[in-house]
Amino acid sequence: MSARERLNAAAKERVLIFDGAFGTQIQERKLSEEDYAGDLGLKADQKGNNDILALTRPDVIEDITRSYLDAGSDVISTNTFSANRISQADYAAEDQVAAINVASGKIARALADEYEAKDGKPRFVAGAIGPTNKTLSLSPDVEDPGFREVDFDELTDVYKEQAAALIEGGCDFILIETVFDTLNAKAGIMACKQLESELGCDIPIMISMTLTDLSGRNLSGHTVEAFWYAVRHAKPATIGLNCSFGADQLRPHVQTLSGLADTLLMAYPNAGLPNELGEYDELPVTTAALVKQWAENGQANILGGCCGSSPAHIEAIAKAVEGLPPRKVPSTDPAMRLSGLEAFVVAA
Repeated sequence: MSARERLNAAAKERVLIFDGAFGTQIQERKLSEEDYAGDLGLKADQKGNNDILALTRPDVIEDITRSYLDAGSDVISTNTFSANRISQADYAAEDQVAAINVASGKIARALADEYEAKDGKPRFVAGAIGPTNKTLSLSPDVEDPGFREVDFDELTDVYKEQAAALIEGGCDFILIETVFDTLNAKAGIMACKQLESELGCDIPIMISMTLTDLSGRNLSGHTVEAFWYAVRHAKPATIGLNCSFGADQLRPHVQTLSGLADTLLMAYPNAGLPNELGEYDELPVTTAALVKQWAENGQANILGGCCGSSPAHIEAIAKAVEGLPPRKVPSTDPAMRLSGLEAFVVAA
């Protein structure tokens, strides 16, 4: 079976578990500039460039990934949220993009295969692609609304370079995550479709939106329903929500998406809201109890954590949803489903 088919088969049996945050786990290790820079000889300081650790401290990334697998993760992601040419330019590390993604993919692939061999449970690797620090929908210059720092074709090429390296590294899926700009996500989708054509194989996509306010819109202004109608043509293996807020604030939007999407739903919220110091202090038992409600209501197929989450959060989630039936993917009636900032449906 293909990775998509294997994921669908596993998701029919139980609620699957995603992993948690890499950033906070890396911060806890208090690494030095030397740890980040290694012997790559890059011209800029690398401290804070978490993605490059796949090259300079692969043991750290392996240890974190292993801890999530030990906690019960069925789907693990690569530590490549910012491993693209645009984001790596901040560290003068653009020429390391391919190497970072291939290395991170290989780390996750090897561990996924190791754990699957131990117990026979399928494990999946999602190659994580973040939104970059540029936006296609909005101008960064209030004096020039038409100005863009990057255009669609350029961003598509950036995503394509990263996706190709992740596939080379052994990833099963490309995860276009933390989507704050729907047009950025469309560039990611285009990149994967171009890559599919070149490689002659299916590259299943996972897509995850992030909300910027409690009304349920992303930064480019799309509602959850409108976002789904804007990307459903890509036939993603999963659609979902991540980051944004804690599970309590994300609940109504997960409920909305669950009733709309005729594919698997993956949700991985932050560990609550940050405190006045910008830290996440929601206890694992609290996060687990909140996302358990989604599973009990048949609203999610895959659950995990985002900012502030830890292996303890993932373990608590895995235990909380154990034995609960997975969400049944709904069928939809034929209709013309259109997307502006709001959704618009024309009955067939």
